[in-house]
Amino acid sequence: MSQIVLILGGSGRFGRNAAQAFEAAGWVVRHFDRKRDDLDHAAAGADVIVNAWNPQYPDWEKEVPELTQSVIRAARLADATVIIPGNVYVFGEHTPAPWSEMTAHGATNPLGRVRIEMEAEYARSGVRTLILRGGDFIDTCASGNWFDMVMTKSLAKGVFTYPGAPEIPHAWAYLPDMTRALVELVEMRERLPRFADIPFPGYTLSGEDLRAALERVTGIPVRLKRMSYLPLYLARPFWRLAAPLLEMRYLWTTPHNLDGARFNDLLPDFRATTLESALASAVDTRLVERNIHPDEAVTAGR
Repeated sequence: MSQIVLILGGSGRFGRNAAQAFEAAGWVVRHFDRKRDDLDHAAAGADVIVNAWNPQYPDWEKEVPELTQSVIRAARLADATVIIPGNVYVFGEHTPAPWSEMTAHGATNPLGRVRIEMEAEYARSGVRTLILRGGDFIDTCASGNWFDMVMTKSLAKGVFTYPGAPEIPHAWAYLPDMTRALVELVEMRERLPRFADIPFPGYTLSGEDLRAALERVTGIPVRLKRMSYLPLYLARPFWRLAAPLLEMRYLWTTPHNLDGARFNDLLPDFRATTLESALASAVDTRLVERNIHPDEAVTAGR
C-alpha cells in the first residue's frame, strides 16, 4: 500500500521539489489549498506532513507560532510525521562553524529566535519530527531567492552579483538533492529519534567558488560584483522587507558550513549532483554550454 504525504506550501521552492521527489519515489502526494482546505481533514490518513509553509519575513513573529500549532495538532490527529525544511538561522552570527545537530542554537536576532522557538515547540510536542537543515537554496527555476533575483540576474552580461564577502565559505543546498535525501530519510523514520535534526551538507562555497563554477558552466567570462546594501537601507522606512533582509546580512559575512557527518552515517550511498550540473539547471539554459558529464542529469532551467 502506497504511503501518503501531505505537502503544505507545494507551490513554493521546497514544497514543489519535495512533491516531485515523493512522487518519483512512488508516494501518494496530496497538496493543501489554504483557501479551501481544512488542515485537520486534509491530514487525515497521511503518513507524513511536509511543512513547507513560509510566510514573508515581517509576518514570521505572528504567523509562524500559529502555523506551528496547527501543524502539530493535525499531525497528532493523523499520527503523522512532520517534516521541517530547517535553515541555518538558529545558529546566529557568533557561532563558530561547522554547524551540526549538536551546535547550540545561539541566534539572538528576531528571525533567528522565531525559528529557535518553532523547532523547540516541535521537540516539546512529542510529534514525530524530522528537520533536514540546509543552507541557501539552489533551485531548478527562478523562484524568488537570492540566487536568481540578485546573484545571477545579470549573468547574461557576465556579471555575478554577490551579497557578501566573496572569500568566505557559505552553505548551499541544491533542492532536488535535498528533497531526494529527505525521502530516503523519511522512509527510515522509525529508526530515527522521535525528534531528528539532520544537517544536509550540500555545497560549501565562497562567492569566488560560485563565480568560477558559473564561468565553467556558461562558457563565458564572469566577473564578481559586490552587491550594495545602500538601497535596502534607504528603502527601510517604506518597504517592510528591507529591515529583515538587512537583519540576515550577517550570513553573507559569517563563515559557515553544515557538518555532514550524521547525514553521511545515515545515507552513506547518497550521491550528490555535481555543482556544475546543479548550476546548469539553475541558470538560463541559453547560457549553458552542454558539456556536463553524461552520468549527471540536468533539469531544464528557466
